[in-house]
Amino acid sequence: MPSKELKRKYFGTDGVRGHVGRHPLVPEFVSRLGYAAGAVLSRRASHPTFVIGRDTRQSGEMLQSALTTGLLASGATVVDLGVITTPGVAFMVRKMSAEAGIVISASHNPVNENGIKFFDEKALKLSESVELEIESLLNDPIDLSSAQAHQFGRRIDGADMRELYADHLVDEHQDLTLRGIKLVLDCANGAASWYAPEVFSRLGAEVVAVHASPTGTNINVESGSEHVREYPEDLYALVQKYRANFGVVFDGDADRVIFVDEAGSLVDGDHMLAILGDYFHAQGRLLGKTVVSTSMRNGALVNYFADRVINFIETPVGDKFIMAELREMILQANQGDLIGLGGEQSGHIILMDETHTTGDGLRSAIYLIRAYLASGRETLAELAESIHKYPQVIASAYVAEKRDLEQLEYVMALRDAIRDDLPGLTRLSLRYSGTEPKVRLMLEADNRHSVIDLADKAFALCEAVQAATDTPPGSHLEVLNVTQGGLVPRSG
Repeated sequence: MPSKELKRKYFGTDGVRGHVGRHPLVPEFVSRLGYAAGAVLSRRASHPTFVIGRDTRQSGEMLQSALTTGLLASGATVVDLGVITTPGVAFMVRKMSAEAGIVISASHNPVNENGIKFFDEKALKLSESVELEIESLLNDPIDLSSAQAHQFGRRIDGADMRELYADHLVDEHQDLTLRGIKLVLDCANGAASWYAPEVFSRLGAEVVAVHASPTGTNINVESGSEHVREYPEDLYALVQKYRANFGVVFDGDADRVIFVDEAGSLVDGDHMLAILGDYFHAQGRLLGKTVVSTSMRNGALVNYFADRVINFIETPVGDKFIMAELREMILQANQGDLIGLGGEQSGHIILMDETHTTGDGLRSAIYLIRAYLASGRETLAELAESIHKYPQVIASAYVAEKRDLEQLEYVMALRDAIRDDLPGLTRLSLRYSGTEPKVRLMLEADNRHSVIDLADKAFALCEAVQAATDTPPGSHLEVLNVTQGGLVPRSG
């Protein structure tokens, strides 16, 4: 068993990620990753079963083929689900009592990137100890010289099984009809492209599906949740064109969802947590009478729940921390019909119960529409307006190298100066992304300052980080208006 002091080399916050064609996302390494994963799981079950799905990236087939080669060599059984959402793979792990699940996807990231993320037999992310076990075998050659025919695994075509996941989403809401509701669904040319129109049509909604024609290279291209967070007007134009009630948009692997309402405003994860918190609490179904989110949440969310006597737990950034809190509450509770509610501002909403363990954009969207219909409000915009978000921006900037921020003297001095210059500043968070070569900055203030005030400071601080990390001038830097959606232009 690897020492607890060891650090993971390849596994990050969400599996193994990178640029396809560069180590580690090359076929030779991915085959060894599959062999190592199969070998570790084979210690716990003879011929363990892995269910594998992928998003629509063209590179997914190559990586899945390499991964399958290694798994079969290790003796594992591989059930190939084809193109399916990340929560669909998690669901099928439990449905098939498999030992593990694997998703080949880079979620909302650009098409040239990809990732390999694992679920254990409970459809939870692998523990760090298991990831270290797998990494400890990655440098060993694949030696099959003494293997016998019966020791190799087999591949099962599971593409038809995707119907089971779609059926499950619909069957959970047999008492719901969406007749009279018209939706524009932005499927990001990703994994939701078949599932979202199918599920919402079966629930009775009139569906206009856009960005639902994957080519292998157009996933997330001017589409999907991250694009709409930056340019909500694009989806709003389609809502107006088709005279829809509102727009619903997913990311590449459909574990995230956000809405654009009838007024053209963004309804993001903060809004959804508030709306769903109210909904489940009124039904007596909110696990622990508690909602969980990360430190990136808008401050208005905390006050919203305090006014309604709903507990709020704040975690570090990362869905694994939210899931850990929800999992702990489930273990301590008599589950019944309760739902553990948590999520992130990005639209990654987790509705955890005995069957569901990870964020599911389609399921979250269905429940949000249920909550809207139950609220009695005439429009989703009216319902979302009750959150009253504080001024908040999130900046994202490319960096050439992730140097210790605390050791960058000018950056730290500028950070402290921003705190002095903005007496209404309530929060400042500066950190590196766990999955991309980027620095992230969040600034939030009370109403003494505007979003423009915050954006000016965000541009300056991110540029200072870029300069201190020898990042070429003019590299990617954008500031998102979290309060209303859309990018904030540079002033002046």
